[in-house]
Amino acid sequence: MRLEGKVAIITGANKGIGKEIAIAYAREGAHLVLNTFQLTEGELNLLKEEFIPFKQETFLINGDITNQLTINTLANTALKTFGKIDILVNNAGILTQALIQDMSEDMWDDMINLDLKSVFLTTRSVVNQMIAQKSGRIINIASQIGQKGGYELSHYAAAKAGVIGFTKSIAIELGKYGITANCIAPGPIETEIIAEIDENWKKNKKEELALPCFGQAYEVAPTAVFLAAEPDGNIYTGQTLGPNSGDVML
Repeated sequence: MRLEGKVAIITGANKGIGKEIAIAYAREGAHLVLNTFQLTEGELNLLKEEFIPFKQETFLINGDITNQLTINTLANTALKTFGKIDILVNNAGILTQALIQDMSEDMWDDMINLDLKSVFLTTRSVVNQMIAQKSGRIINIASQIGQKGGYELSHYAAAKAGVIGFTKSIAIELGKYGITANCIAPGPIETEIIAEIDENWKKNKKEELALPCFGQAYEVAPTAVFLAAEPDGNIYTGQTLGPNSGDVML
C-alpha cells in the first residue's frame, strides 16, 4: 500500500496506459479522480465496477480534457471530497499519422491541443494546491518518439518533446515547494491507440527494438507507482524514464 491515503487525478483513464495506472494506484491504496472520454452511462458503470474490489473512493469525470470546464471539475472534485491533490498523471492523448507535406492544420492542432496543451492546463489547475500543501507529484506520459522523432509522426513528436521540455521546466520552478515533476516515455505499447497504426510501421518498429516486442500497458504502470511513492520517487525530478524495449538508450 505504497500510496495509501494519497489522492490522484489521472487523465485518459478509461483505457490503455491510463487505466492500468489507475488500477495500480488503487491497488496501492490511492483515492482516484479519473478523467474519461466519450463513455456511455453503461460504460462508466462497468468501469467503476472494476475498481470496487480495491475499496478506494473512485470518481469518474467524463469529458474532453482540452476543455477547461472538465479540468476544473477534476480538480474541484478532488478538493471538495478529499481536501488535497497529491498526484497528477497527465496521460490523455491521441496518435495519428501523416507525412508533413500531407498533414492538415487541423491534424496538427488536434495533436498539440490534446497531447501538449492539456498537460499545461491540468497542471496549472492543480499546482497552486500543491504549492500550498508543499508537496505533490506530477507525472506526464510522453513518448520515446518525443526523444528521437518518428516517420509520419512529426506532430506527435513535437507534442511529446514539448511535454518533456515542459516537465523539466516546471521541475525547476516547483522543486522548492516539495513538488516533483517527471515524464514516462514508453516505447510502442499494445493499446487501442497503437492498434490503429499502419501494420508495416509496426513490423519495422519491432525489428528496430533491442527487445523485439511491444510492451503491455500494465508493464508501464509500475513506473508511475514508483514516481508517486515514498521514498521511491522522492529525489527524482525533471527526469524521463523509458519503459521502451530499448528503443531509446540514455
